[in-house]
Amino acid sequence: MAEILVPLILLFTIALVKKIPKIGGDIRIALIVAAVSSAIISGLNPGETVLAFIDGIDRLSWVIMLSVFGSLYAESQVKLGAMETTLNSLRAAFGNSPKGLIIAIFITLIIAGSFLGDAIAAATVIGFLVIHSLTELKLKPEQIGMIILLGASIGSIMPPITQGVFLSASLVGTDPNPVIKLAFITVTFGAIIAMLESFRFVRGKKMPSELIPDKSVLQILKERWKTLIPLLVLIAIVMANTLFEYNIFTEITFLATVLTPLQEIPILQGVTFQVVSAIIVAILVSFLFPSVHKQTKGVIKNGLAKVSKTVQIQLSAGIMVGVFYASGLIDKVAMMTESLASSMVKVGGAFAMVVIGMLTGSQTTAQSVIVTFLGPMLENMSVDPTLIALGASHIAAAGQNMPPVGLTAFVICGLIGGILNQKVDPLKVMMLALPNSLFFLAIGLFVWFL
Repeated sequence: MAEILVPLILLFTIALVKKIPKIGGDIRIALIVAAVSSAIISGLNPGETVLAFIDGIDRLSWVIMLSVFGSLYAESQVKLGAMETTLNSLRAAFGNSPKGLIIAIFITLIIAGSFLGDAIAAATVIGFLVIHSLTELKLKPEQIGMIILLGASIGSIMPPITQGVFLSASLVGTDPNPVIKLAFITVTFGAIIAMLESFRFVRGKKMPSELIPDKSVLQILKERWKTLIPLLVLIAIVMANTLFEYNIFTEITFLATVLTPLQEIPILQGVTFQVVSAIIVAILVSFLFPSVHKQTKGVIKNGLAKVSKTVQIQLSAGIMVGVFYASGLIDKVAMMTESLASSMVKVGGAFAMVVIGMLTGSQTTAQSVIVTFLGPMLENMSVDPTLIALGASHIAAAGQNMPPVGLTAFVICGLIGGILNQKVDPLKVMMLALPNSLFFLAIGLFVWFL
């Protein structure tokens, strides 16, 4: 029993008790301490422990690679001007009315969130582009915060580049493609709900003349279409595989020759995952443009900086996962739950994931801590692994925005307050976003109980 309880107690104590000197609240240290304690109690020797570390990181390697290269790609697109082109094009298409402008902003935030896989990073990258426009619509700062919060958060689990779904599938050990297809439907529906929720903020308002685009979509694209080339390349590669089952990385001999040897190398094999490989190709295309390759250092530095904490958490989670599997702890926890009511496990697991997500502002952390144990338990209860992964990603996404202490909302409110020089109440932002958070929580629980 000690080999189960001690690592778990250490994990949750360090992660949640922020008053512990130096290490309190640091999820990275919590994960590593739990791993090391499990290795010691289970009697793993140093060699076995190191192999367990490598195995665990390898299990999450494609998620880690997705985060790294997704962030580099997003940074290259900012330098290229692709995000500005996207926003201006959407504004020209929808922006002749306040509701249309909100749709354009949501779509831009969702695209950015999908690229970065992190709500805070997406809000930071795109937030400064849209805050003044929303202010011109006479929206309250908290309403602006709600739009940015939901747009960025929904983007973080929006397919096809969906770090949240990929992480849950990896932790469960299932093929992500069926999960992605279901997530297309559920996340898109959640995005529509978020937009409809936001429309009430502009009911009866007219579009300020200075916000009405002075160019058509065709005029903008005629001038700036080249900035969208890497994005179009990425979309074409991903959609060719998703819709037509044509994978250029196996069908094209040169690409297959480059990637096949990497599939045999632990951790590095993460780059051979089809979406990661597609992002790398898009990055290489981006560096053909002078505006990007002249700022190579900045792209790499800023891109890695924005995803640094997420990757550190993922590496730490990989270490813990590897040790827990090597020590047999995962199997023992799953066996102990066989006598428990399935509803108790599902509801309790969802509650724990929401709490962790709320306290850390990260669906990555929530899933890394909870799904590691919960996945095998739910599989023992005959829940379809695809539905386990889908539900976990949605519940974690809901948790990161929940009141009263959602970290993401605090960061966004700080950003808005700094730009507008006004005090922004993060609790009000979270409460405005609560209906959407409850929608994702309900979807997650629903698929677990099917």
